[in-house]
Amino acid sequence: MSDVVLAKPGARLWQRATQSPSLTLGALLLAAVCGLALGAPYITHNDPLDMVGTPFTWPGTDPAFPLGTDMMGRDMFSGIAYGARVSLEIGLAAGLLATLAGLLIGAVAGFYGGLVDEVLMRVTELFQTMPALLFVIVLVVVVQPSVTTIVLGVALTNWPQVARLVRAEALRVSRAEFVQAAVVIGMSRPRIVLTHVLPNVATSAIVMMSILAGNAILTEAVLSFLGLGDPNVITWGSMIGSGREALQTAWYMTALPGCAVLVTVLSLNLIGNGLNDLANPRRRRAL
Repeated sequence: MSDVVLAKPGARLWQRATQSPSLTLGALLLAAVCGLALGAPYITHNDPLDMVGTPFTWPGTDPAFPLGTDMMGRDMFSGIAYGARVSLEIGLAAGLLATLAGLLIGAVAGFYGGLVDEVLMRVTELFQTMPALLFVIVLVVVVQPSVTTIVLGVALTNWPQVARLVRAEALRVSRAEFVQAAVVIGMSRPRIVLTHVLPNVATSAIVMMSILAGNAILTEAVLSFLGLGDPNVITWGSMIGSGREALQTAWYMTALPGCAVLVTVLSLNLIGNGLNDLANPRRRRAL
């Protein structure tokens, strides 16, 4: 009997999730992209940086290269498959880092209030008013173009969005009875933040993480298009950047990786919308 009772909340959550078209479609698309990234070594045997075929082979004209080759004879399908690994790595790492930083700063600012809130919010506004893309470009140029630099640059420009959202939730949670009870019994403030505030404001941050991951993938694509990506790895952005030189004669070199970026960012946004529906009490009752 207890197993049935314990299973009901999980079953209801699964039922609501499967009834959300945005979440279902986004999860399916993202699963396909992740499958392509993980299966890259098994579904293609060509190194994405090696010249293995005749240049400018159009998709569908050579069975050995189903998506054709670029101007240097590199396999487009191999590039998209291996590029999915790097693009997803950058997107998820930057999204997670920005979410964790914003979650911690927002929760502390909202719970402590006073001078702590004032200082943290001024720092947040400082980062929020900086041109995000320009800041990342300067950071990449000053340090060096690498995956780590891009992840840090994107995370530094995106955490303020999470911090302001979490702060508003933390202000509400800090007035709740269970938080006031924890203060009365003498629980330390850091422990209250970790055990009571953070778990109750994490939902909003998790929803934002999917959107930030999509923004990170787009930012990396822009940097690679401008020639500021990591030269040691292949990404969808670098493929788009190299294909622009033959845009009029071989548009598929830009269109194919561009579609990969579109599908991935769309899937992350759909997942974010679906999670927001589940977190919203009014929409949750409707599902």
